[in-house]
Amino acid sequence: MASAKGDGSGSAAEALAVRIAECALERKAEHVVALDLRGISSATDFFVLASGGSDVHVRAIAEHVVDALKKEDVRPGHVEGLQSAQWVLLDYIDVVVHVFQRGARDFYQLETLWGDAAVRHFEDGPEPPPTGAGPV
Repeated sequence: MASAKGDGSGSAAEALAVRIAECALERKAEHVVALDLRGISSATDFFVLASGGSDVHVRAIAEHVVDALKKEDVRPGHVEGLQSAQWVLLDYIDVVVHVFQRGARDFYQLETLWGDAAVRHFEDGPEPPPTGAGPV
């Protein structure tokens, strides 16, 4: 199993967090964010949070992350919650992924719990056209 940290700088963990967010967005995940926990928690460097609209959607997001990273020789140390798919946890040691159904994410409020963390938001969909853009 590959660890994200490598050189200890955390840059590999950050790159892994970004890659995971990209994979989640490939399966239409909603409200994808990365919480930078370096200096706040000794357990992990990043949380990546994403939401899905149903158990099927949550499972599809989580399975896609695992499958895509496996092709890059990166495997989770632990996977939890895939069967019920209310809240799926993928533990990549330096990056922990939480894929929630909307209601579960609202209930657990990890963004609030880790409110001191720097947050990076990832786009849910295509970028809007520039303001004032006319027909092409």
